[in-house]
Amino acid sequence: MIKRILFILHFTPPVHGSSVVGEQIRDSRLINNTIDGHYINLNTSRSLNEIGRMSTKKVLRYSNILRDVFVELLLNRPAISYIAITATGVAFYKDAIIVLLTKIFGVKTILHLHNKGVSTRQNKVLDNILYKLVFSNSEVIILSKYLYIDIKKYVNENRLHICFNGIPEVCGKVHKAENPIVTILFLSNLIESKGVFILLEACKLLEQNGINFQCVFVGGEGDISDFEFKAYTKKLHLHNHVVFVGKKYGIEKEELFLGADIFAFPTYYPYECLPLVLLEAMQFSLPVISTYEGGIPDVVIDKKTGFLIRQENVLELAEKLEELIYNKELRAKMGNAGRKLYEEKFTNDHFESRMHEILTSITK
Repeated sequence: MIKRILFILHFTPPVHGSSVVGEQIRDSRLINNTIDGHYINLNTSRSLNEIGRMSTKKVLRYSNILRDVFVELLLNRPAISYIAITATGVAFYKDAIIVLLTKIFGVKTILHLHNKGVSTRQNKVLDNILYKLVFSNSEVIILSKYLYIDIKKYVNENRLHICFNGIPEVCGKVHKAENPIVTILFLSNLIESKGVFILLEACKLLEQNGINFQCVFVGGEGDISDFEFKAYTKKLHLHNHVVFVGKKYGIEKEELFLGADIFAFPTYYPYECLPLVLLEAMQFSLPVISTYEGGIPDVVIDKKTGFLIRQENVLELAEKLEELIYNKELRAKMGNAGRKLYEEKFTNDHFESRMHEILTSITK
């Protein structure tokens, strides 16, 4: 018997991990051939600039979401509600109202967490009460076993499901041309906690050691503006080694991956879970340098597919970059291992298959 599921999740725009995954579920033939899915877009923001900012438009959009959820619950009577819930902040409070509404209607709830931070708020009286209500008797999907500690207070392991994110194949196996200068790639919005300044300072150490390299930064402006980035680059005298090319999509972004030798993502963003950009880098057979944050150790296997370093450790980052710059064979070995891991665990097909498995097991 095909069960009806009400999916309340994020779609693009804006583009972020949760919205990309939301569209993967919505567009999955495997999932929708066996499940009667009804979909509601949970996004109240339509651009990255709107995220975290209050506006009349966002209030109206949220009112429309509540209306649509109520109508679905009242008229279509889903067996299950799937909600891509935000873990903290105002967005959590908004999502909690929706979760509680589905519970009032007696609908079984699946919560899919694409972020973390519950443990940082669980001692707040209001948050603690809401977490208890929201997580009570809910099935919970997380992106990595390393993220369970964040919700352990509220979720028993028998209600826990782990589903890695996956990305579609865009490049096939890569046979990289040899660059005359080793190229380091950073791809994310210019957000300080993503490690932008940490990487620039590591580049300065490489330059001081007389190492020839190029570091390409790709992404939109975040809490660091284009002007601030260029000013800091000028201050470090890195204009011969560092370039910022702004946002890139599609073929242009693929060409940047193809033209790179190393992928660096020294994030210390406190809500980092399982960044899709790391999967993209692995798909393009790039060795990855990142940090022990969130579920990243499930993606970057230290000393096998790349290196994991301590957060905000400029010296350690510079040392690992230097090691890879000077060791072409190690770059190839780690890049190939990353590509193999991507094929084994992180393709779109693997994600859809695992998500389908979880949904069907819960609906039995």
